[in-house]
Amino acid sequence: MHCSRLFSVLCALGVTLGWGGSVMAPQAATLGPGPKVSISLVAQSIPTLLQYTKVEVPYAREIIPQRSNGRVEVKLSTWSEMSLTGNEIIRLTRQGQVEIGGAPLTYVAGDVPLLDAPDLAGLNPTIAQARKVSEALTPVANKELERFGVKIIATLPYPAQVFYCRAPVKDLADLKGRKIRTFGTSLNDLVVALGAQAVSITFAEVYTSLERGVADCGITGTGSGNAAKWYEVTTHLYTLPVGWSLAAYYVNLNWWNTLAPEVRQFLEETFKEMENQLWELGAELTQDGIDCNTGRQTCKLGTLDKDSPMTEVPPTEADKARLPKVLEEAVIPSWVKRCGERCGDIYNQVIAPISGVKYVKR
Repeated sequence: MHCSRLFSVLCALGVTLGWGGSVMAPQAATLGPGPKVSISLVAQSIPTLLQYTKVEVPYAREIIPQRSNGRVEVKLSTWSEMSLTGNEIIRLTRQGQVEIGGAPLTYVAGDVPLLDAPDLAGLNPTIAQARKVSEALTPVANKELERFGVKIIATLPYPAQVFYCRAPVKDLADLKGRKIRTFGTSLNDLVVALGAQAVSITFAEVYTSLERGVADCGITGTGSGNAAKWYEVTTHLYTLPVGWSLAAYYVNLNWWNTLAPEVRQFLEETFKEMENQLWELGAELTQDGIDCNTGRQTCKLGTLDKDSPMTEVPPTEADKARLPKVLEEAVIPSWVKRCGERCGDIYNQVIAPISGVKYVKR
């Protein structure tokens, strides 16, 4: 639904998409001969996510080595392969255990609370707005991150974060009293404000938790849940976007600053190109995930649920109007308590002009 608008923007930038594995662009960054550079990159939770298979794998294994004439080598891993939860990515990158780490902002906001800001639960009804907010806040976030010895070099979204439930659901009010899997404190604040119980469960463990009834519902991306086969353990999909699980690639600054200038430029341009690919993929996967989970033949990128298709429950107009109120009255104030009044000021200066929802001191 937002793909065509975003796709036209990417076309204007000269980016050509090809989910078949080769993602090339005119005037692509290249690198001449010189000392070899080895990079450890760990950015996705599980290897079945399309962000991994359709973008990171082709870049790490084909495009970067080819464009760098073999000068840059990327060792690509997922969290599951390294027994990670994602919460430790900033620390791992800071310590130099990986040169480039990736994780949703909310996963690492425990270290830098400001990182919750661009993806506060209920903030961005569309992926287009999510990108505007992300781009506006990244320079501010990097000033905070530099104190930790890291910085963001690219951002990415996942598909719209929606509710997968084991039993029928009509609207947000219908979630009252249910145990809902969340990730990050912002979603916790939203779920509690709705009268439900927030249950923090790592992504890799959610399938089993839903299967066993440890959680009644789980929040994740429409395409991400499809990749993890949540459709096997849930029946209803309430497609009100409550976030986009905005994520970033973080680099170790000590390592980054020792790179030759032409290598830094090559990597900056390459990750910017990946960023464009990933934002387009996030938009496309939002609808594709719904189609695949509900057994529609229009499913193209994910896994079609033929045997037990989920029931899609479109968001009500009342809930679309309710989310900004919950954001203003519960989510933002709770976040400012964790982050400090300065964060509230930053929100009003940078994000409120885009979102139309202000932080009001109480």
